[in-house]
Amino acid sequence: MRVSNELVRLKTRLEMRVKNVSALAKCASVAVFLLPAAAGAQTVGEPGSVTFHRDIEPILQRSCQNCHRPEGVAPMSLVTFEETAPYAGLIEYKTGLRDRAGAMPPYYLEKDIGIQAYKDDPSLTDAEIAAISTWARTGTPKGREADAPAPREFPSGAVWTAGQPDLIVRTEDVTVLGGSPDWWGDIPRVAIPLEEDRYVSSVEIIEVNDVDTSGSAGTVGGRNIFHHMIWSTQVLDENLNAKEGEIAIPWPVHEIARNPDIFDPDSGRLLKKGSYVVSDSVHLHSTGIDTTGHLLIGFRFHPVGYEPKYRPALIGLGNGVDISITGNEDGQELHAYAVLEQHTKIVTFEPHLHAPGERMCLEAIWGYTVETLSCVGYDHNWVRGYTYADHAAPLLPKGTVLHIVGYMNNTRTNPNVPDSRNWQGSGNRSVTNMFIDLGMRVTLSEEQFLQEMADRREQLNLGPNDHQIGCPLCLAPLVAPLDPEPASTEVASSQGD
Repeated sequence: MRVSNELVRLKTRLEMRVKNVSALAKCASVAVFLLPAAAGAQTVGEPGSVTFHRDIEPILQRSCQNCHRPEGVAPMSLVTFEETAPYAGLIEYKTGLRDRAGAMPPYYLEKDIGIQAYKDDPSLTDAEIAAISTWARTGTPKGREADAPAPREFPSGAVWTAGQPDLIVRTEDVTVLGGSPDWWGDIPRVAIPLEEDRYVSSVEIIEVNDVDTSGSAGTVGGRNIFHHMIWSTQVLDENLNAKEGEIAIPWPVHEIARNPDIFDPDSGRLLKKGSYVVSDSVHLHSTGIDTTGHLLIGFRFHPVGYEPKYRPALIGLGNGVDISITGNEDGQELHAYAVLEQHTKIVTFEPHLHAPGERMCLEAIWGYTVETLSCVGYDHNWVRGYTYADHAAPLLPKGTVLHIVGYMNNTRTNPNVPDSRNWQGSGNRSVTNMFIDLGMRVTLSEEQFLQEMADRREQLNLGPNDHQIGCPLCLAPLVAPLDPEPASTEVASSQGD
């Protein structure tokens, strides 16, 4: 009995020591993670070292401060050295995620595959990510004030990523109580004060509400009440009914934390005089506290007299029928295909999944060639559209097959999934799923298609041994029909000899 009791005591002591060692290890790892921030008293870096003012501050100004600033929507300001240094370890971790959920800035383009030229791309280069890591791990040196860039000046209120709009339309205020469930429905129609028809070059939507974000943490879902708005503009009569002969003009779906939508330069969207903002599909959700907010819709116009060359392509690329996502399983794939019936330019790639979605790739299949155009990570808290640069937008001949692949993680390792045991099928709620590429495309005539490829070859100075991702015919030996008459004459002449 004494031996048994002694063994119990020894076992208890051993378990307590193991627990103490484990706790000490955890504290040590936390200390290591926070060490660069705690060591931030260093004011000037050694020659050749990475410093805040010279190396880090320009990165923050370009890619972070739109949100991370006083009155911004982000949980902390990253404007001054004193504000930034305590978060050095967290900044290193978040930027190191690069293209996966949780990465900052929230732009999930994979840098090692597909097209790499996009408009309004805030993502960091490998060198910038490495500089942040070095700065965080070497004591966060402040550097010389003389090396600091001029501070950015921010207006009070909304910051427009795509530039100051030519016209801003405000929806009516909506209040969502802190404990209320999600709500779907329509909102009051809003008149657009426009004196003449205008073509729009970009549209951006920002939510403005009374949530106090100063010093708070949490996801963007805790800072917004509008999850999404499916909307159009339509000319209405005095009774707010559609005028005869006037059709509704659809616009890109607004979703939480969405970046601006930039239309193709040769395919602006028409905003008509006398139009209203119309939506019968708004999804509202609680922030956890009583919140009142509205949306600001910012339109930027093409010059007066502009006329578009290309028509929007109406291509459904998604699958809402065969979605089947098993519980507690990672690496599941969804697939969808669409055949292009006309020559097409792809303007944007916009993955839309729900909580288990981690990644989507877009492929073009032409003949025997299968080429990846883009692969991006996905975070259901941040909806991103990826607008191709003008010289890189895919130019695809009719007959091309577009293929999207979605990669799903329905396990506990995915923090966006509320309960990974559940099977998921298709549906509107976040606990069900969608699988769509909501990107914009335009159609081209034969002549326009050939001219676009010729312009691309000239602009990029493409030679016979170059390769242009997303343009399978750009460097084909014959890119235009031949006139058969000279060939026939030549053949006849040679036969006569």
